[in-house]
Amino acid sequence: MAMAIASDETTRICDHCDRAIPSSNIDLHYAHCSRNLEKCKVCGDMVPKKHAEEHFLNTHARVTCSLCSETMEREILAIHKGENCPQRIVTCEFCEFPLPAIDLAEHQEVCGNRTELCYLCNRYIRLRERYNHESRCNGISEDNVGSSRDVRPAERDQGAQRRQPPEYSRRRLLFTIAIAGIAVLLGSLVFQKTMETERILFDVLKLDPDSDNLW
Repeated sequence: MAMAIASDETTRICDHCDRAIPSSNIDLHYAHCSRNLEKCKVCGDMVPKKHAEEHFLNTHARVTCSLCSETMEREILAIHKGENCPQRIVTCEFCEFPLPAIDLAEHQEVCGNRTELCYLCNRYIRLRERYNHESRCNGISEDNVGSSRDVRPAERDQGAQRRQPPEYSRRRLLFTIAIAGIAVLLGSLVFQKTMETERILFDVLKLDPDSDNLW
């Protein structure tokens, strides 16, 4: 407490710059300060009078962002363009495609749902889940998987095999065709037999003199 009081007694506040100045130098400081410095009306910094206009233009003058047309103080323009401007160019974390920051979220929502083959487990993984998957994937060894150039032809071969009907499907198709043919043949025979029976019955009824259905 005693030291603080002593300090207060040995310094005085300059009326021009509001700085604490040793009491023995206050008059000389004030004369120099008031003659050469002036306080910026915007930020309150003490700047040399001959550079006051330059300070204002370089720091506080209103400027327009060339990307988004927003106006701001020149002092923050660089930060705005690098971090906050919605039209600044950023890259997609999945495909590294450059695009305006305002479109990034929508683009990554779609791009992150694309899939790529994991060469360890041979599963297709969404790009947004790729990093987490790689950290915990314990798929087959690299020797069994082969290089990326070998995997793609293998995938095409597997796709072709999946598209070809298996042997049991061919036999089943032939069996179905045979059953259908037999059914048609039997139906034809039954139809012919029925027509022959009806014709004989018709002849009998036509020739029987005791029948009530004589023609």
